[in-house]
Amino acid sequence: MMMHRDKLLKMVSVRKQAARVRVGQVKHLSGETNQINQTRDPTTNANQNDTSHSTKPVSSFYHHSAVDIAASKPSMRLTPATMLYAGKSPDRSHLLRSAQYLHKELPVRIAHRIAGFRGLPFIVGCNPTILQVHEMYIRAFQLLIEHPRITDFHMERNYTELLKKLLDDHRDVVTMLADGFRECRKHIQNEQLVRQFLDRTLTSRLGLRMLAEHHLALHDDKASSTGSHHGGRRSNSNYVGIICVNLQLKKVIENWADFATKVCEHRYGRAPAINLNGHSGATFPYIEQPLHYILPEILKNAMRATVEKNADASTLPPVTVTIASNDVDFIIRVSDRGGGIPHQFVERIFDYHFTTAGVQEENDDNYDVFGAMVEMSNPSPGSGPMHGFGFGLPTSRAYAEYLGGSLKVEAMQGIGTDVYLRLRHIEGKHESFRI
Repeated sequence: MMMHRDKLLKMVSVRKQAARVRVGQVKHLSGETNQINQTRDPTTNANQNDTSHSTKPVSSFYHHSAVDIAASKPSMRLTPATMLYAGKSPDRSHLLRSAQYLHKELPVRIAHRIAGFRGLPFIVGCNPTILQVHEMYIRAFQLLIEHPRITDFHMERNYTELLKKLLDDHRDVVTMLADGFRECRKHIQNEQLVRQFLDRTLTSRLGLRMLAEHHLALHDDKASSTGSHHGGRRSNSNYVGIICVNLQLKKVIENWADFATKVCEHRYGRAPAINLNGHSGATFPYIEQPLHYILPEILKNAMRATVEKNADASTLPPVTVTIASNDVDFIIRVSDRGGGIPHQFVERIFDYHFTTAGVQEENDDNYDVFGAMVEMSNPSPGSGPMHGFGFGLPTSRAYAEYLGGSLKVEAMQGIGTDVYLRLRHIEGKHESFRI
């Protein structure tokens, strides 16, 4: 689940440019101005093996009717229970069904996001970094709709390779959005519009990646047994796709607590102890990926506040993590003695680009090295060093709400802060969220 810890701990000198995106991830194709023909019959060119190289320029899709048609359709979201109990079939027909579902569904969801980019204020949408992300979504839409209909395992393999490529190409999207919105922040007058756009874009991205990675895990059982970067699985029998059928929440928390402790010690020279109590033996089916993003963010904030508040103390008060699990949901409470959040900042902690120190990230001096190191270790769907951009808490809350839960913060000024993460179970006994 956490790879190359020792290597990551050496990255104390990480600088802000390490968090910036790789240049040239999206190629601006030029020279072709012809309009794309209407969407091809999916039965044609069924023997085509390579759909990853298109001769049509991205610009041809900026106002193409195919995007509008797809964006007008509703998404067909699945419950985790449906994904879990669909399981695996001996004849592997489940792979065809999964790929066929994604072949229809992914273009619709991506078209929704393209429509979101179109709805941004002009001066924001023209920001070079945000425009680059917009074009990445357009390119993904183009590649996906041009892939022939999936009718056999050969086509399924080709489609799976396309999904792998797109997941890799889009791995820095969150960092790019954080950077782009920061660059044009002074031009933003409607903060609510930005929050709605980012909440929808980030949660949609989480859903897209979970669906795609679920198919990749089903396709490649070897990945489930060797602990690949798609979720870090340890036992093939313990997983159905990305769903861990017997998740031990205590172990997940302990793993991230151990890593956050080492990073904190590297950053500050010491770290508070983390005490875990409550229903520590609870096990249940769940999807780990969102936890791999939310947990390190919460633990990082608690540890940093504790160390900075008690800088002159000979001993640090511990951070306490409490687990509660019932028939409907499970709750993780993280309590620190870091002095709490000042009254004037309580209402703003879930604003994008707002830091716990109450400082807008306007220059390199504000870059959060500690947070970036935690996030750089994170193989979750929201991977990318975005903590230094003030995206951690608002993104965590958006993820929690997308998963049918909540993330709440209760501050006791002068004492500390309690963070409550509440998420619904997925067994199907009660109403669950949809991906």
